[in-house]
Parts: sequence; structure tokens; C-alpha cells
Amino acid sequence: MALFAISDLHLSLGGEKPMDIFGSEWADHHLKIKENWGKIVSDDDVVILGGDLCWAMKLEDAQQDFAFVHQLPGKKVLFKGNHDYWWQSYSKVVRALPESLYAVQNNYFAYENGIAICGTRGWTIPGEHSTELDGKIFKREKLRLELSLGQAQNDGYEKFIVTLHYPPFIRYEEDEGFAKIMKKYNVKICLYGHLHGADHQRAYTGEKEGIKYYFISCDYLGFKPLRLDLVNIWG
Repeated sequence: MALFAISDLHLSLGGEKPMDIFGSEWADHHLKIKENWGKIVSDDDVVILGGDLCWAMKLEDAQQDFAFVHQLPGKKVLFKGNHDYWWQSYSKVVRALPESLYAVQNNYFAYENGIAICGTRGWTIPGEHSTELDGKIFKREKLRLELSLGQAQNDGYEKFIVTLHYPPFIRYEEDEGFAKIMKKYNVKICLYGHLHGADHQRAYTGEKEGIKYYFISCDYLGFKPLRLDLVNIWG
């Protein structure tokens, strides 16, 4: 069972949101995803989806996008992004998803070899232009990450992969919010997306203070899921 990750699919199969307005590489990008995915992912594998699955505003309008992801090989572990407006009530989301999609919110996905896949959406790191609402959302998202990791730990897990949609920090300007929580639980891998185009240069990849960071926005990955090397981390 291999583990892959990709974020920001930004599907709009049931709507009218042409992605090529963001660059020619986005033209028919769902076909690129389907082709690349089918070449490397098998039905026994797991793929982490790091948010911004589709542009639908309502849950019922996302069904065509859900069906597209469902027919791709593997089990999919889904996290919420800032554009996933269809994701309101978690219980309703769970009921609406096809059987190959598993949504994580305040809980975790049990992967093999005692590894728990945890995470939350995250939010913009507070700065001088942040609003009071930004601060409240950021605090709530930190709590959601604690709940996710804490539940897995209480169930006996000691190996954690964290998925965020927003970056935990921008390049070397680290905020102690999410990173501090991950260090507390001895998280070894953190995945995140959200940034596109010229903003790719703001992303950090590599190891920092014992955590290996992967940037998984689909345009950065060439619309191809990234296979995670877990052997060199946990053996």
C-alpha cells in the first residue's frame, strides 16, 4: 500500500470555472490529473488530498467532482481547503461522499504500520494586516489540529503525518502556531498546498527541526500525485 499526496485539484466538472484563466498549464488539467494518477496509483494505495477539491458552492453541486475523484484508483483521504465552500456540516459531507473518499475533520485516517494521517485546513498566519476574525479562525484551526492529533494519540498512535491546506509558515518565517503543535506530537511529515503560480517561490520544502515538509499543490507537482517515501523516516 503506497501513499501519495496532491492538493488543490480545483475541479469544476459540474460548473463553469475555467482554470486556464490562471495559466495555460491549467487547460484541461483534470485530464492531466486523471492520466498521471492512473499511471502510478493502484486500487490498494492511499492518496491524501490537501484541500480545494472543487469550486462547488453547495454540497449537491459537488457530486460530479466527487464522482470524478471516486473513479480514480485508490482510497482518498480528504482535507478541507479555503475554497471548499460545499464543506459545511461534517456529517452531511461524510454521507455525501462516495465510498473511496474519507473526510478528516477533528479526527484522523488510520494508515498502515501504525501511522495516523491527521490535519486541518489551517489559516493565514497572523500579521500586521490580519483582522480580529483572522485571529479567531487561526486559533480555531490550531485547536482542530490538536483534536486530530490528540485523538490519534489517545488511540495508541505514535507516528503522525499532518496535512494542512495553508502553509504552516512562509519560507523561513516560521510561526510557532502549527509548528509548535507538530513538534509536541513528534510529527515527522507535514504536507500543504494553497500556493499557486508565482507564489510557489514562497513555499518551503525540506526538513526543518525534525519535520519534513512537502509542498503538494497540483500545478507545482505537474498535476501528478507525489509518492511519499516513508521507509527513510520510519523504516
